[in-house]
Amino acid sequence: MTSTAGFPAPSRTDDQAVRERLLAVRQEVGKAVVGQDAAVSGLLVALLCGGHVLMEGVPGTAKTLLVRTLAASLSVETRRVQFTPDLMPGDITGSLVIDSTAGELSFREGPIFTNLLLADEINRTPPKTQSALLEAMEEGQVSADGVTRPLPRPFLVAATQNPVEFEGTYPLPEAQLDRFLLKVVLPIPPRDDEIQILTRHAEGFDPRDVAGAGVEPVASGADLEAGQAAVKRVQVSPEVATYIVDIARATRQSPSLSLGVSPRGATALLRAARAWAWLSGRDFVTPDDVKALAQAALVHRLGLRPEAELEGVDVAQVLASAIGSVPVPR
Repeated sequence: MTSTAGFPAPSRTDDQAVRERLLAVRQEVGKAVVGQDAAVSGLLVALLCGGHVLMEGVPGTAKTLLVRTLAASLSVETRRVQFTPDLMPGDITGSLVIDSTAGELSFREGPIFTNLLLADEINRTPPKTQSALLEAMEEGQVSADGVTRPLPRPFLVAATQNPVEFEGTYPLPEAQLDRFLLKVVLPIPPRDDEIQILTRHAEGFDPRDVAGAGVEPVASGADLEAGQAAVKRVQVSPEVATYIVDIARATRQSPSLSLGVSPRGATALLRAARAWAWLSGRDFVTPDDVKALAQAALVHRLGLRPEAELEGVDVAQVLASAIGSVPVPR
């Protein structure tokens, strides 16, 4: 079997080895983070799609620890930026500074030049600074002083926001929300998991010392690149593609929504479902793959009508109803 470029395509055995290493990341992250398996899976899917993730959860649900542990288990670089009202675009992308030795202006890279960028509380910074991420998220590059600089590969923005505190925040505009492949919600863990968390801390666990928790690299950036190539070979039947389009169109016809899923949103769901199918050991997408990723891929792209908001309508329930109204292909 050969690829379109004339080079041998990776064998099924190679794909399986890469898949096993990436799936081992879940277990490795579990050494430091308890009860957030869905968020770990969402981040892996996003990495395999070359997408970005919006993480929502109240303070103390291990958002920062999760990203740091994921980076450690993948042997990639991570940086964290605390978004504040006085943060400037150059604080993220980098800026021109005077080189004291040469006496010339040179570009000093900002924290965005990394593999995993944790954008903490992204909705606490003004839109001008939020928009500084747009080019990086969409194009994988930063333009400054007329020069375009590519970002490292892989590159993922994991942005967090607090769902219960709105004072002093700047809600993300729809255009930027649409740039996130997935939105994952980190809930308060179940009672048994919370007991396990406290037990770990009582035994000396330090969330600032990921290596001390026994977390080791089990996969690499090369594995992610191989996984991304494998995901692109996952087959999507016309019936499944039609199913995704019908779900998107059902949201546009919902009386509770002022904004339905765009074609970009439908494409995001397709990409995420292919990655999930590959992680599940299949080379084809099923309707169950689509349903498994539909909430995470679509819910942040929807806008409620004002009257629906006043009535306390839950956008996730509206999406669930729209999905339920579409016949599942056999």
